[in-house]
Amino acid sequence: MDPSSSWDFTLANYDAVWRLMVQLGLLLIFLMLGNVLRRTIPLFRKCLIPSALLGGALLLIVNIILKKFDIFLVDNHLMQVITYHCLAIGFAAMSLKTEKSRHKTSASQVIEFGALQGGSYMLQAFVGLGITLLMYLVTRHGDKIISYVCGLILPLAYGQGPGNALSWDINFTNTPAAEFAGNGSFGLSLASIGFVVASVFGVIYINIHKKRSNLYVRSSNTDGATVDQTNPSGSEIPDNESVDKFSLQVGFVAIAYALSFGFMCLLGILSNFTNSIAWGFNFLWASLAAMLIKAVVKQLRKRKAMKREYINNYQMDRISGFSFDLMIVAGVAAIEINDIKNYILPIIILSLVGSIITYAYIRLVAKECFKGFEHEFFLMSFGTLTGTASNGMILMKEIDPGLRTPTSSLYILSNFPAMIMIAPLLFLLSFAGNSPTNAAIACAIFFTLWLIYTIYLFRRRIFKKRYKNSPVKIWKDE
Repeated sequence: MDPSSSWDFTLANYDAVWRLMVQLGLLLIFLMLGNVLRRTIPLFRKCLIPSALLGGALLLIVNIILKKFDIFLVDNHLMQVITYHCLAIGFAAMSLKTEKSRHKTSASQVIEFGALQGGSYMLQAFVGLGITLLMYLVTRHGDKIISYVCGLILPLAYGQGPGNALSWDINFTNTPAAEFAGNGSFGLSLASIGFVVASVFGVIYINIHKKRSNLYVRSSNTDGATVDQTNPSGSEIPDNESVDKFSLQVGFVAIAYALSFGFMCLLGILSNFTNSIAWGFNFLWASLAAMLIKAVVKQLRKRKAMKREYINNYQMDRISGFSFDLMIVAGVAAIEINDIKNYILPIIILSLVGSIITYAYIRLVAKECFKGFEHEFFLMSFGTLTGTASNGMILMKEIDPGLRTPTSSLYILSNFPAMIMIAPLLFLLSFAGNSPTNAAIACAIFFTLWLIYTIYLFRRRIFKKRYKNSPVKIWKDE
């Protein structure tokens, strides 16, 4: 529609006026329906299946049925756009929080948690890429070629959820050399399976270890719910200020995302290489911009140039939670069944193998490095590295509702070392998609990095003499 022409708010201008609101309304309505399903069907509740996943699946099913009657309820492209942006918005809000550790934690365990996340990503990357490289070699002379690089989406789908899986699925689809046609649906399908794996495997793990009597639910003085401490110290702006406090929180997130957009534009014009890594990492640049804003605010407070606390952790949690809920519903609803028909076999194999290796690796590391709270650590890590941080937190709270172990504090403090250790994977994505040879080189690099991280995690066991007088710190419930 010509912006200079006259127009009105009728259905004749549906695309310009109503399309976005209708699609957002669908997401919210089906999110609520998903919550109703979870509350009324005991199986979903016991398996800790997220309401957003149920709502997205329900919307996907309804859309598939209505398509039979030529009624297109869901705008797949808009759903993908929402998924892409919600990931970055959620990460920006999480990074703006001024979290402090609730427990005494050792620096070595913070780095070990980061190494565990880096090692899990590298394990998923080299195993996933290795599987699809082999499948490519077998099918490359046939009619249905399996892309050699699609296995690299496994760590993105399991480790970072629908947003990044979608982003790189689209990137690989738009790279002719990758010989891939996922159109976003491949990555979204893997991410959706990851949510189910996190919830179902986590619940099975809890029940098995409860029956073995080697796991107990830690007592709590609270019900584990997040408390709305809107102004605990009295230094924040009051709710009756001329601008709503929540509006300011949204403003901080918007500034962070605006800065990241500017940085992506800069990378886009520098070179072809920087352009290739710019747009797929919107969540990373948004996180870094948020950290910069948080550092500036901290300095302004320190110099007394800013007298009030403007960033509210509770409301930032609500922004990130809302963004991730929308991301999940939109991501599942955006799956196009026709796009994954030729990829059913790799999706099944990657999901199964990815779940098994992630389970085994985290379990071994938990027993080695986090004695005294290995079950809490395992549930948090497994839920996060197959679903999202929300899945991990939900699973952990099943046995530690009052957050009495240092697991959550370690997770917060390990974000920076984890980001550094995961960075090689992120920056090799574009390189791996340019040719099978590049993919094989990247696979070897991922294996080498996994080996280095794993040796570090098991250094006490491997170098017994050197670390004989440095036992693992065993945390005890006080």
